[in-house]
Amino acid sequence: MRNPTAVAVGLGLVGAVVAVVLGVLTFGVQATVAPDHLPLAVATPDDPALRQAADRIASHGGDSVDWTATDPARARDLLDDKGVYGILEIDRGPAITIVTSGAVNPQGTQAAQQVLTGAAQGLLGALAQQRPGLHVAPPKARTVHAAGTAGRAAPLAASALLWIGGLVGAMAFGLLVVRRGMRPTVTARLTLVVSVSVLATGAVVGLLTLWDSSLDVDARVLGFLVLTAAAFASVQGALLRLLRLRAATILGPMYLLAPSVAGTVPEMLNPAYRALLWSWTPFRFSTEGLRSLLQGVPDAPDVRTGVIVLAAMAVVGLVVLLWPTRRAPVAAPLATRELVNSGS
Repeated sequence: MRNPTAVAVGLGLVGAVVAVVLGVLTFGVQATVAPDHLPLAVATPDDPALRQAADRIASHGGDSVDWTATDPARARDLLDDKGVYGILEIDRGPAITIVTSGAVNPQGTQAAQQVLTGAAQGLLGALAQQRPGLHVAPPKARTVHAAGTAGRAAPLAASALLWIGGLVGAMAFGLLVVRRGMRPTVTARLTLVVSVSVLATGAVVGLLTLWDSSLDVDARVLGFLVLTAAAFASVQGALLRLLRLRAATILGPMYLLAPSVAGTVPEMLNPAYRALLWSWTPFRFSTEGLRSLLQGVPDAPDVRTGVIVLAAMAVVGLVVLLWPTRRAPVAAPLATRELVNSGS
């Protein structure tokens, strides 16, 4: 029999290791947030003096900001495609406008506003020194595809809730069916994915309506939510089929990554977290695709990318989940075997 004291020390060590791992994967992400080539645009009309000012701003980005000097029309296209997180528009007068989008991750928008405000103030100070007595109006702020509080939080919340809904359904299915010795059929597994997808999506839509009835939950949003739920449920069911309840040690911590990784733009993450976590986590594909759809930007590249990735997850998960189980040959009854042996 093991020494209880040694067992207690071992369990304390296990708890410490788990705390370190979860701390690195969750709180460590937030603790190391800092701008790293944050994509912004400075836009001016076809005016040599204004272009010179824009080029001067773009040359002072350093490693924190990646400026793109362009015209206002192309800058708006980049903002809709999330190629930039904000625009500093410099017009004749001079007039300065800070443009952001509700379809961009809120943390990216917040960081963009801070940098753009600082750049605008610096430009105003330079103009005041160059041309004393010149009156320049304070910079204006404009938001395209404006999002309310619920609209900003809904995409990540929906992704996390669909994941946890599928996880609870898949684990309960394993406990109630597999652990009791019943053989789950292909039909039963497929029914689990369909029921989780439909019911979890219905629950999320109900919550979105409760939080903000003005959110435009149209057919495209519904379809994307169902695809997300099906992809999550399929992958979870496949892992649980392969690893049994041991899969919870993978699927559970992945849920904890949602707020810390998918809720942050990659340019604000430490490069190590960006490469090892953000690059593959499924939550970022569902979150950003849904954000674009809710804010009326269905042609954004992240919608197409999200559909491709989630559809691939659903297909692979369903193949593993629904693959027929090879039945073991049934042994002959003992009496029959004895009869055969005696006859030979």
